[in-house]
Amino acid sequence: MASLFWRGLIILPLLFVYVNGEHFLYPKRHVGKAELAGYKGPDSLAIDGGGFYSGPLIADDDGSAAGGNAGGTTEVKVENLGKVNGDNTNGNANSVESTQVAAKNGISNGNIVEAKTTFKGSWELFVENAGVSAMHLILLPKINQALMFDATVWKISKMKLPGPPCRRIEGTNEEDCYVHSILMDVETGKIRPLRLNYDTWCSSGALDINGRLVSTGGYNNGSDTVRILDLCDTCGWEEYPGALGNGRWYATQVTLGDGRFMVFGGRDFPTYEFVPPQGQKNTLKDVVDFNLLVETHDPVENNLYPFVYLSTDGNVFIFANNRSVLLNPNTQTIIHEFPVLPNGARNYPASGSACLLPIMLKPNEDRRVIPAEVLICGGASHDAYAKADLQRPKVFLPGNTDCARLDITKRNGKWKIINMPSARLLGDMAVLPTGDVLIVNGAKTGSAGWDDAREPNLNPVLYKYQTDGTGSKFTVLNPSNIPRMYHSSFALLPDAKILIAGSNTNPGYLDDALFPTEVRVEKFSPHYLDPNLAMFRQEIIVEKSNNQVKYGQKLTVQIRGNGEIDQQKLQVTVYSPPFVTHGISMNQRLIQLGIVEFNKNVAANTNNIVLQAPMNGNIAPPGYYMLFVNYNGVPCRQSMWVQFLP
Repeated sequence: MASLFWRGLIILPLLFVYVNGEHFLYPKRHVGKAELAGYKGPDSLAIDGGGFYSGPLIADDDGSAAGGNAGGTTEVKVENLGKVNGDNTNGNANSVESTQVAAKNGISNGNIVEAKTTFKGSWELFVENAGVSAMHLILLPKINQALMFDATVWKISKMKLPGPPCRRIEGTNEEDCYVHSILMDVETGKIRPLRLNYDTWCSSGALDINGRLVSTGGYNNGSDTVRILDLCDTCGWEEYPGALGNGRWYATQVTLGDGRFMVFGGRDFPTYEFVPPQGQKNTLKDVVDFNLLVETHDPVENNLYPFVYLSTDGNVFIFANNRSVLLNPNTQTIIHEFPVLPNGARNYPASGSACLLPIMLKPNEDRRVIPAEVLICGGASHDAYAKADLQRPKVFLPGNTDCARLDITKRNGKWKIINMPSARLLGDMAVLPTGDVLIVNGAKTGSAGWDDAREPNLNPVLYKYQTDGTGSKFTVLNPSNIPRMYHSSFALLPDAKILIAGSNTNPGYLDDALFPTEVRVEKFSPHYLDPNLAMFRQEIIVEKSNNQVKYGQKLTVQIRGNGEIDQQKLQVTVYSPPFVTHGISMNQRLIQLGIVEFNKNVAANTNNIVLQAPMNGNIAPPGYYMLFVNYNGVPCRQSMWVQFLP
């Protein structure tokens, strides 16, 4: 009965979509152009569908994006504790400096030193037709391929399977011969289709210790499914229906310090469970009631896809709607509840975004508690979905403009709230190799749901993780010309660019909607890829570096660059690729490693960096990480995959 009820809720909005045509515009889309045909900018959308226009949003002094993508570095100088928000008001006359950010919490290497530039980033169209709209996206280790998939419920995509067998649709036995999952080479754009049988709509996932994707949940016959994708050239999905004790639709998966997975929530199931080993099945006895998901359930939910992060002390942080707790996964008890975060709801369908901020380690780390902070940005009012989806005419309420930061290792932690340059919901938060955060994709008004948002937020925003306190923490970067709304996604790439994909506000694949189903894939080059900073980009000599290490042990990374290297300008970080969907970046984690030794000139323009691996899996769960060497705030030419083991 529950399944029929939710199917009814799915069908009703579809009837509104197709019967009440006034809620869509139908511009013709011209395949081959990198812009949305008929799209005149966000202001042209503000009055569509009886929507609410919130008016202009006032930014700080650094809230304007400079035109053009050209660099302009003319000199490099070092100044003490200068302004470090990475912007100035001199347009594209990019006078580049090195600035230092004061150490906090005993950060290794004293100060973080970075080149300062006014370069606002650049966009490129990478793939015209990915075949599927990337509702879900993750970069797979070692093979450097982006896994993208949507949902089998549509029974259609922009690419046919290369041949039989086609999928047989449960209940009707009709054939679905379309591709719903692909692997894309992030350098060449080459696509390999993958076959799916069990519906992945609004599912979850994480990488295991060997780099395989373990994905959980989805819709209908996929809701209790566990599926695994290995890394070989011919590997396909291995699907295990019935493996979960509850259906997990709009649930969040987290990796624990011992490599196990937990999955939280999902529509109709305010519970959690540990993901069973491959080939095994949970029963209802393995499911644990979780009252936080009952207590935070609004009339329109606002607590699906909760934000879940492993803290450095081994406890699990769970944020749902506007409340958050720490859960001990071993005793399965809540050990702390944090203050309520005010100003609306943050989880689906209000759909703010969140990330775990960089974990900063010292050389020879011996602290009992390693600080860990969460950043939550955007979202919407508690009734935003009701106004946009259930009310006629639709009303698109303005999204939230605030960001809130909390140290989850402090029992007396309080939210620190600041405002972004503009409102944003349905966005994504990519933690960059330098530790700063790129806030990208999304809309300014409305809610998640079919045709429920307006005013695309086309400008990414850079959030500075650390400043000296004298400048804004935000810089508005150059915009894309492709709206990325509901069901958008991203991946950080080995060359430090950001892959941007997805966007589908429609129940299926529609070209003639206000926001057509998006199959184009872009790459964004952040500020640190100013062409005039290329002299700072180091090359990791992989064959002379350690790419597998046990916790607490030393590892050596060899780099080659141009000229003399100043150790104080070096930063080494490791990054766990997230499973991205619906503004949720599951298990995204950046850790700055402590530099134990720096051995100069082991060969011409070549240096060795001796690092200490994280001490345990609570700091860095076991598995593969992208290791970046940043010099003067500029990432290396290509990251190296490194595996942390118990």
